[in-house]
Amino acid sequence: MDPIAHTLFGATMAEAGLKRKTALATATLVIGANIPDVDALAMFVSNDFGLYFRRGWTHGILALMIWPLLLAGAMIGIDRLLQKRKKERRGPPMNRSWLLACAFLGVWSHPLLDWLNTYGVRLLMPFNDTWFYGDTLFIIDPWFWLLTGAAVVLARSESWKSLAGWIVLGTALTALVTTADIVPSAAKIVWGIGIALIAILRWSGRYRQAAEPIAAILLSSAVLYTAFMYTGSRMTVSHARAQLASEGVEVTDVMANPLPARPLQRSGIASSGTHYYRFVVNWTDPESFELIGDPIAIEPPDSIVEAALGSPDIRGLMNWIRFPHYEVRRLDDGWRVIIRDLRYVDPEQESLTPTGIGMASVDLDEELRVIGVRDDG
Repeated sequence: MDPIAHTLFGATMAEAGLKRKTALATATLVIGANIPDVDALAMFVSNDFGLYFRRGWTHGILALMIWPLLLAGAMIGIDRLLQKRKKERRGPPMNRSWLLACAFLGVWSHPLLDWLNTYGVRLLMPFNDTWFYGDTLFIIDPWFWLLTGAAVVLARSESWKSLAGWIVLGTALTALVTTADIVPSAAKIVWGIGIALIAILRWSGRYRQAAEPIAAILLSSAVLYTAFMYTGSRMTVSHARAQLASEGVEVTDVMANPLPARPLQRSGIASSGTHYYRFVVNWTDPESFELIGDPIAIEPPDSIVEAALGSPDIRGLMNWIRFPHYEVRRLDDGWRVIIRDLRYVDPEQESLTPTGIGMASVDLDEELRVIGVRDDG
C-alpha cells in the first residue's frame, strides 16, 4: 500500500484505544507502520535495483522480529530522555509491555497491507525469496483512505495548525481522486460526500465525547471492507477457473486485479501454462465474465531472449516479474527483446509505461551481447 494508507492505519489503531495504554503509543504505531519501507532508499540507486531489493529483507520474517524490538528500545530511550529534561508528559505513563505490543502491531501491519496488493511481498526473506500476493486492494485505495483517515482527522484536528494540515492533505487527496480518469464518476461523488460528512462532523463538535468509539468503528469498518475485497478476489479466481474450464482450459494460476474505487469490479490474468487469458468480471455476477482479446501464447525463451534475460540491468525486473511476456524484434545490427509483465503492461504496448513499472527492452548485437537497456523497473 501507499505510505498514506500505512500511516493512517497505524494512527487509527492508536485512536481506537491503544494510545491510552502507554506513553508514545501513537508515535510507535505510526513509525512501525512505515519502518519496513526503509528499503525505498534502494530506488535512488536505480529502478531495477529498487525492484530487486524492495519488499524483501526489510519486509521478511527476520526483520519483522527485529524491527519491533529496535523500535520499542528507541522509544524507551526517547521517553527517558524526555523525563531527564523534565518534559511534561501528557497521557498515560510508559508501559513497556504495551509499547512492545504497539511496536509489533505497527510493524506487522505493514507487510500485511503490502501483501494485499498485486505487487507482492517476500514474507519469508531472507530465508526464501518467494513472492506472495493477496490480490485484494488496489495499491491506492480511496475507501481505505476515507475509513482510516476519518478517525484520525476527528481525533487530531483540535488545534488550528493540525486542522490546516488536514485541510491541505484532504484537498490534495480529493484533487487526486476527482481528477483521475480511472476513477468512475459515481465514486468521485461518493468520495465528495464522505469528505463533506467528515467536515460536518468535525465542525459540529458532537464527536468529541465519542472519538475513541468512532475510531474503533471506523477501524473495524476498514477491516471488514478489506475482508469484503478479499472475498471478491477469491470469487473472481473461482469464476475465472470455472468459466475457462467450461471452455476446456485448465488454469494453473489466476491473478484477480482490484480496480481503483470499484469494489465489485475485477480485471485479471489466468494462465494455463501454455497461454495467458486476460479478463474482466463483476465478481457478484459470474455471467459477466468476459475475455479481453485473444489468448496470448506462453513461449519458452529462445537463445535471443535468454541472452537478454542475462543482463544484470534487469535482474530486479526478472526477480519480480509474475506474468512474463517476451517479444523479439530484428534490428539492422542485432535484436531487441521487449519484456513485459502482463500484470501492468498490455502485450501490444510499444512505449515504456508512464507508471514506471513492468516493462524493459534489451538491445543485443549480432553476437547476442547486450548493448543497451531501457527499463521502467
